[in-house]
This record gives sequence, structure tokens and C-alpha cells, in this order.
Amino acid sequence: MIARPADAAMDAEVLVIGSGAGGATTAAVLAEAGIDVLVVEEGEWVEQGDTVPFSLDQMDRQYRAGGVTVALGLPSVAYTEGRCAGGGTEVNSGLYWRPPGELLARWREDFRIADFDPAELLSIADEVETVLHVGTDPAGPTAPSEAMRRGADALGWRNGEIPRWMRHDGSGAGQRQSMTRTYLPRAAASGARIVTGCRVDRLELDGDRAVAAHTTLPDGRTGRITFRDVFVCGGAIQSPALLQRSGIRGNIGRSLAVHPTVKLAARFADPLNIPDDVPVHQVKEFAPHLSFGGSASNPGLVALSLLDEWNGFRDAVVDWPRISVYYAAITSQGRGRVFSVPRLRDPIVTYHLTARDRALLRSGLGRLALLMLEAGADTVFPSFRGAPAVRTRKHVATMERLFSANRASVMTVHLCSTVPIGEEAARCGADSFGRVHGATNIHVNDASLLPTAPGVNPQATVMAFAIRNARRFAAGESHG
Repeated sequence: MIARPADAAMDAEVLVIGSGAGGATTAAVLAEAGIDVLVVEEGEWVEQGDTVPFSLDQMDRQYRAGGVTVALGLPSVAYTEGRCAGGGTEVNSGLYWRPPGELLARWREDFRIADFDPAELLSIADEVETVLHVGTDPAGPTAPSEAMRRGADALGWRNGEIPRWMRHDGSGAGQRQSMTRTYLPRAAASGARIVTGCRVDRLELDGDRAVAAHTTLPDGRTGRITFRDVFVCGGAIQSPALLQRSGIRGNIGRSLAVHPTVKLAARFADPLNIPDDVPVHQVKEFAPHLSFGGSASNPGLVALSLLDEWNGFRDAVVDWPRISVYYAAITSQGRGRVFSVPRLRDPIVTYHLTARDRALLRSGLGRLALLMLEAGADTVFPSFRGAPAVRTRKHVATMERLFSANRASVMTVHLCSTVPIGEEAARCGADSFGRVHGATNIHVNDASLLPTAPGVNPQATVMAFAIRNARRFAAGESHG
């Protein structure tokens, strides 16, 4: 299935803006309930296999801003956003964590989310796992993943293979079950129209109602889409930016939460690099505050991981077949903001790390270096300016002493919490089912709604929330 081009003038009962984990599931639920749905996506439709994973071509075609944007701060935090049909589900690693039940219960109490049953969310997660074929790899872990397991076992740290949403054929080859393979085709099969290359610049308001979306098409033409209800599903950066451009403020874009990460490159005696995949093992001994995992490690990304201390580490780049990149991620206490600025196409994003966050990044990188040494790495190359090469436990202590978050390459791929859900008026941007406070027909249904960073990959949580909220909306429609 390929989405069709956008027209200058369109209409629908329900407009869904964005086609990622939130938008695709929203569209499928509503279309299957018999509602006339139009999905608009700013990026293009790219079939799996048309681009090489982690390549420059993929960065150009499927990521916003060519791959990396930064949240300003000391340090700045680099982040990535998908910009294509299927959104971030087309470009992420496909690792799957269902929403933690105890966290859902805490969100319900702290943010006063009405009619919110954690068991319902977990039941929806069961459905999602069936649709996405969530499971472990029948071929077993790759060498970089096995190295992580080996090091964790040597230290007695809790670890395991993380399941992925991957469908495997008889040969053992896997196909990622992204939104273009699952919920978007389901939406289309039930009558939803999906158009690509259509950027929504702002919503046109009439009092507390949105009546139209003003758009820009790839050829520069402007357009206007009319609707009865709109679901904004552009992600934790673009959703609040669109609302702000439309004159909707309130608790919108004030509470960005992420999982900041620091990384290192580990060199082993034998080749182990897998250029087009990521390790599937993660270490959760120190969760939810700190976790370790493997990153993409093609030759260019290995070079990038060495770049912060290039003068000292550049000779190692020729050893890239023996090198894999790993990260330490924290659940941050810091928060960021999203600011839409007149005449700027994209918003300005800021993020502030707390003193606790900085200390946790320091200890996380130290523990990760120790983990790699125990896994058999002959040298660890931390990604911060002034970093020493680490070959012994004594070097780990030296590295921790020299580490500064301000000199590190801090990044994240998990962005959420910019329109928090709930009835707690002082903190929440949307009600308990995602309708923007103060609006009658504007709904948010993506990672923006998560009240805080969940401490795990948020995609499963986003999909469960989106399906819950869309079902509530559809049930209301069926009752008039």
C-alpha cells in the first residue's frame, strides 16, 4: 500500500495529523468503527528495503532535519524524529517494552487520570503484541548482543534479550512490523484515506473549536482541510509546536521528558560489528534509573562515537569490524520545553539536566565501561572530550573522574510528556482521554500524552494509550 498525494482542498469527519505509533493506531481504530478518517503525513511513504538502515539516504528520506536535531542546554541533547509514513516506527530498532503496571498506577494517582485502569492498558498491550508479532529472535543474539550478556553475567547483573516487533519467515529472516506494515494498511482497508507530503502549518480556530487545518504541499501550494474533529499525532515535539502555532498554549510544550544517554565504543579481539542492526540484550540491574543497551554501529557511526576525542582515538577507526557502540540511558529528573517561534518552520527545544542527572550519567558511563571490560573488550573509548582510553578497572575510575556531561555527546531517541494527560489542571495539557483542555474537538494521541518518561522504550505505552483513547472517542460517536 502506498499513500496518495494530497489535494489542496480536502475534508473528513476526523483528521489525523501524523502517522506514527499514535496516529496509525488512532486511524485504524476510528476507521474500523465506521468513521470517515483522513490521515495526513508530512513525510513520504518509504517501503521497507528501499533504504539501507542507518544510511545517509535513510537519514535524508525518513528523518526530520537529516537525522539529528538538538535540544539547547548545557549540555545540548541531540535527538531524532521520524518524518515519513509510519513515523519513528520505521526507523527505530523495534525493541519492545510493555508499559510497567506500577508506573501506570502511579500516573493515574499523580495526574488524576479518570477512568484509567492499568489492567485495560496491559490488555491492549496484549493485542498490540499479537498484531506486531512481538517475540525474540529465533536465530539467537548477534555477537554484539552476546557481548553485553556475557559482561552482565560476569558481574551478576540482571539482563535479558528484549523482544522485537518482527515477523520471521521460515528462513529465519525478519521483517519489522512497523506502522506501514500493520496499522496503516488496516486503516486503509477500512476506508481511511492516507496522504503524504502534506504539512499542517496551523489549525484554524472558531472559539474553542478547530474548524480547519492550513497546509503546505511539496510544490509550495497551500491548502485547507475541513473536519469535525482533529487528532494531533505529530510526536512530542511537533504536536505541541502545532498547537502553539495555532494559538493554543496552556500546559503545552512545558514539560518535555526524555531518556538522556551517553555512549562508548568497545573494541574486542575478534570481528563482531553488525552494521545494519542493533544488539537486542539490555541490562536492567539498575532500572528504572539506569539501563544499558547496544546502539547502531556501522562504520560511520563508529567514527562518530570516536569523534569527541578524535586526536586520541582516531587510529582505532580502522578496527571498526571489531568495534560495537553501547549506551547508558537514565530516567531524567530534568525537563525541557518546546517553543514555537513565528516565521521559524520548526520549534526551538531546550532541555535542562539536573545535578542528579549529571551524576547518574557519570556513574552510568563508568558502569558501562566496566561491563564492556568484563565482556572481553580490550579497549573502551568513551564519547566525551578529554576521555582516556579504558583498558583496566583502574582506568574506569580515572574516566569517571574526568567525565563531564558538558563535554559528552548526550542524546536521546525517546521524547514524551509535552501535553501530559489527566485532570491535574496545574500540570496537564489534555484531559484523561487526550482532548486538549479548553478545546471541544482537538485531541492529542501520541507520546506527548505520557505524563513522565516511562524508563523504557515508550512505543508500546504510546500505542496502548492511543488505542484506549480512540476507542473511547469511537464509543462516544456510536452513542450520538
